[in-house]
Amino acid sequence: MTSPVAISEHLEAGLYIVATPIGNLADLSPRAADILSRADVIAVEDSRVTAGLLRHIGVKRPMIPYHDHNAEGMRPGLIARMATESVALVSDAGTPLISDPGYKLVRDARAAGRHVVTIPGPCAAIAALTLAGLPTDRFLFVGFLPSKAQARAQAIAEIAPVRATLVLYESGPRLAACLAALSEGLGNRDAAVTREISKRFEEAVTGTLDQLAARYADAPPKGEIVIVVAPPIAPSPPDPLDADAALAEALTRLPVAKAAGEVAKAFGLDRKILYARALAMKG
Repeated sequence: MTSPVAISEHLEAGLYIVATPIGNLADLSPRAADILSRADVIAVEDSRVTAGLLRHIGVKRPMIPYHDHNAEGMRPGLIARMATESVALVSDAGTPLISDPGYKLVRDARAAGRHVVTIPGPCAAIAALTLAGLPTDRFLFVGFLPSKAQARAQAIAEIAPVRATLVLYESGPRLAACLAALSEGLGNRDAAVTREISKRFEEAVTGTLDQLAARYADAPPKGEIVIVVAPPIAPSPPDPLDADAALAEALTRLPVAKAAGEVAKAFGLDRKILYARALAMKG
């Protein structure tokens, strides 16, 4: 347990978005601990979880529930309190607003002219990227895919063309089915399954989507899971010699314009350039 945090002067009234640990409680930043110790009230997903975190830093603060099921009703009251009080927003683990509906509170707080501050820290999606050994220069956070097979397949089809590493959240019981659906919709790409990040049994298992689906088919893992999937392999640029050969073959059976159009479509090349090339070959 860490040393108790000294409670000093009150914070400026407004909204404080506070990232909390995703595993090891020692990951809570000193600034986050300070904000939580001085906030007038803390908006929480589950008071039992946040109470444990507050015990870890040796403080007690008032808490108010704010989650998927009560957000619409609670939001106006929280916005009103921000006029004169400091309200800290936390999730059970990680950075609020990432794969949860907290953005509406931020949106309404800004619309009401309230002071809004973020206290950055742990995020499972970013932590998983660092463990996966896959490209990180461009990535898309997908969150949770739909649970029903048809809706899940449609969602995967929408992201399949994206040339970026994909980051998804998933639960243990659904993991194997999700991996199999990803393989079917994306192709058998390289991937990683990370879980229990920053906890004692942290692991990152790598392989192809098919290999990972087979691994977890009869042994669904426990804990919070992040799937990281490699981007699609970029197609090789067309070889001009191959295009010439195809054009020569097409000219044996088609007029110049149609031959140029056929090869342009097949190779993804400019039709006007191929038309000129076909005229030269004919000449």
